[in-house]
Amino acid sequence: MNKERVKKLVRELIIELGEDPTREGLRGTPERIADMYGEIFSGYDSDSELSIQFSEDSDAVVVKDITFYSMCEHHMLPFFGKISIAYLPNGRVFGVSKLVRLVEKHAKRLQIQERMTKNIADELFSQGVKGVIVMSDAEHLCMKMRGVRNDATMTSCAYRGIYERKENREDVMAMIRNPKQSLF
Repeated sequence: MNKERVKKLVRELIIELGEDPTREGLRGTPERIADMYGEIFSGYDSDSELSIQFSEDSDAVVVKDITFYSMCEHHMLPFFGKISIAYLPNGRVFGVSKLVRLVEKHAKRLQIQERMTKNIADELFSQGVKGVIVMSDAEHLCMKMRGVRNDATMTSCAYRGIYERKENREDVMAMIRNPKQSLF
């Protein structure tokens, strides 16, 4: 991202909105927005580090409620929520932080929730695990503050490998949906 170009474009936008970019409250806004865009769109250049794995024989691994923030590609407004990831290892496991980085890699870009969910599942499945479930729940400001102005939330799911068959995923989905349920 060219920070100087973004600053110039934001300054032009401020003028188009009928504001004075030299006004005290707006003077630093182009730079603040350029800095913010560098942070919230860092997913284009990030690495989820899934190549770092550990030898371990394990049954299903479930990481719930990974917080994410993303930007709707249709209106450039935020959508945010939580993602749960379950996978069935194939003799190797990932550190929890790698799964968080995987979510951030796909969330920190212009995005739609359905694609983000699918891309996270695809990338994790490409690492040789036996199965993957990704479930994302999100609120969309593009729907809350404009258009239909409704507080509905959206859930999207992706299933890969062994979890594509309903009977193989029922127990894991119950763990994801029920905060009190565990493998024990």
